[in-house]
Amino acid sequence: MFNRSSFLDSIPPVVKNLLAINIILWLATLVLPGFFRRWGMEVDLTDILGMHYWGSEKFNPAQLITFGFMHGGFNHMFFNMFAIYMFGSSLENLWGSRKFLTYYIITGIGAGIIQQVFWTVEYQSLINAMNEGIAANSGSILMPFEAELAKYFRITGLASFDAVSIMEMKNMFMNLPITVGASGSVFGLLLAFGWLFPEARLMMLFFPVPIKARIFVLLYGVMELFLGVANFSGDNVAHFAHLGGMLFGVFMILYWKKKN
Repeated sequence: MFNRSSFLDSIPPVVKNLLAINIILWLATLVLPGFFRRWGMEVDLTDILGMHYWGSEKFNPAQLITFGFMHGGFNHMFFNMFAIYMFGSSLENLWGSRKFLTYYIITGIGAGIIQQVFWTVEYQSLINAMNEGIAANSGSILMPFEAELAKYFRITGLASFDAVSIMEMKNMFMNLPITVGASGSVFGLLLAFGWLFPEARLMMLFFPVPIKARIFVLLYGVMELFLGVANFSGDNVAHFAHLGGMLFGVFMILYWKKKN
């Protein structure tokens, strides 16, 4: 017979609290908007706590932490929580709660930093063109980027835009990117698990054959790098944030190893 109390007691304290915080915030994103709407207020927790592009007026540094506790839907939240339970429990039992929490937070911040770097590189040429168009008071400078802008806006008569119109468009564009999810920290946990328990056997859902943890981590890392570089149309997953979590995980483990 399943003993719920015994199961909960078996979960290490930090993992248990991480699961609780993420689930509570996910529920809050569903409940709070309707509650505040009764009072004539619009509250969007994802917009507030999700991570915006650093050039956006909606960005604040605290989002480098808070974005890791927000999720875009039940499946997103469920699979991240399952991974935290599966990999995090072993790591917290090995490292202890304090060290585990430090690792979790830093890999999450690292994921956010790498995502910001990716956004900066991806959007810089377009933002520079917008700045030139504002300075020249002409949208004709943006014509080479018309197809790219069409991904985000329905635009007609771009060449006739003046500085005010371009500034409005730039502001809207910089507010668009937003990332949420614990996946950066989860990939950091996956990296640590594969490093510290390399012979453990894991199975992918779409490939139900046991794979050694070190091979599993390597395959996942290569796949994320490929998907991030390929940047397929319609793919809204922050693959470079996942890689950022793994990269900062490497830094943390090597640092601790050096400090013995």
